[in-house]
Amino acid sequence: MIKAAITQYFNNFKGFRREIWILTLVTFINRAGTMVLPFLSKYLKENLHFSYAEVGWIMVCFGLGSMLGSWLGGKLSDKIGFYKVMVFSLFTSGFLFFGLQYITTFWGLCVGVFILMTIADMFRPAMFVSIATYARPENRVRALSLVRLAINLGFSAGPALGGLIIITMGYSALFWVDGASCIAAIVLFAVLVKEKKRRKSKIADKDKPKVASVFHDKIYWLFLFVSFSTAMLFFQLFTTLPLYHHEFYDLSEFETGLLMTFNGLLIFVLEMPIVSMAERRKLNKLNIIFWGSFLMALSFFVLLFNAWVGVLVLSLVFMSLAEIFLFPFSNGFAMSRAPKGHEGRYMAIFTMSYSLAHVASSKVGLEIISGFGYQTNWLFMGLLGLLAMGFCLWIMRLHRQEQLL
Repeated sequence: MIKAAITQYFNNFKGFRREIWILTLVTFINRAGTMVLPFLSKYLKENLHFSYAEVGWIMVCFGLGSMLGSWLGGKLSDKIGFYKVMVFSLFTSGFLFFGLQYITTFWGLCVGVFILMTIADMFRPAMFVSIATYARPENRVRALSLVRLAINLGFSAGPALGGLIIITMGYSALFWVDGASCIAAIVLFAVLVKEKKRRKSKIADKDKPKVASVFHDKIYWLFLFVSFSTAMLFFQLFTTLPLYHHEFYDLSEFETGLLMTFNGLLIFVLEMPIVSMAERRKLNKLNIIFWGSFLMALSFFVLLFNAWVGVLVLSLVFMSLAEIFLFPFSNGFAMSRAPKGHEGRYMAIFTMSYSLAHVASSKVGLEIISGFGYQTNWLFMGLLGLLAMGFCLWIMRLHRQEQLL
C-alpha cells in the first residue's frame, strides 16, 4: 500500500516537456542563490549602520523596483518575447549583485536597490509566460506547481546556505555567490532551451475574456484584489507571525524555523497531488480560489484562541492548504484570462499585486500591532480573507454572465 502511494505521488510529476524540467532546475538554482535578500535588512542595519528609518526607505525602494520590474517584464515579453527578457534580466542582475556590495551610502543604495529589483523582477512575468508556452495546456497548472516547488525548495536552501557563507566568509562573498548563481542559471537555460514562439492553443479556454485590454477586464481587476488580499495574509507568515511566536509564546528562532519547515514540507507533499486531482477532474479554478480564501481567513481566526500553543500548528496547517488552493490556481486563472499577445501584460499586473502585497503586509500588520495589539491584527486579517471570499463570489457571478454572451 505504501509502495502504491509513493508510485501514485511520483506519477503526478509525469507528462511534462523537457523545457519545463529545465526551467524548474533553473528556477531552483536562481532561488537558492538569492541569498542576499533575506539578510538585506540585517546587512544594512548591522554592517552599514543605517537607522531603522533609513533601512525602511531602502526597503520601500526594493518594493517599488519590484513593481516596476514586474510591469516592464510583462510589457517587454509581449513586445520582444519572454526568452530575451529572461536572459537579459538574470544575466544583468547577476552583475548588479556584484556591484551592489561596493555601494555604502544611503542614497546610493536607494538607487542601487531600486535598479537591481527593477531588472531582477522583470524575470517573473516572463517566466510565467514561458510556462504557458512550453507546458501543455492540459497540465499548465501542474507545471506552475512544479516551478513553485522549485521556488519553495530554493527559498528553503538559500537562507541556510547564505547564513553559512556570512559566518565563514562574510557578506562580500554573499554578493558574489548571489550574482554568480543568477548568471549560471540563465546560461544553463540559454544553452539547454531554445527560444520558442507562443502558438495558439487548440484547446478553447472558457476563461478567456471578451475584452482586448487588461485595463478593460473588470473580472481580472476584481481577481487582482483577491490575489492582493490573500497575499497580504500569506506574507504575515514572514513578518508579524515570527514576532508573535517569540513575544507571546516565547518560541526560539529554531522553533519558529521548525514551523516554517513544516509549512514547506506540507506544500512539498500535498501540492502536486491536489493540483493533479483538480486537473483530472477539471475543477473550476475560481471555486478552488474561493475555498483557499476561506482557509486563509480561518488560519487567522484560530489565532484568536490563544490559550494553547498548538493553535500555531493548526493555523499553519490551514495556511499551507490555503497556499496550495490559492497560488497555483490563481496563476493559472491569470494566464487563462490573457488574450493572445497580451500574456505578458496580464502576468505583469498579477505579479505587481504580489509585490504590492509584500510591501503593504508588513507595514499594515506592524502598524495594527503597534496601536491595537496582535489579536486585532489577526481579526483584521481574517476579515480581509472573508472580503476576498465575497469578491470571489462576485467574480464567479460575472464570469457566468460572461460565458452567456
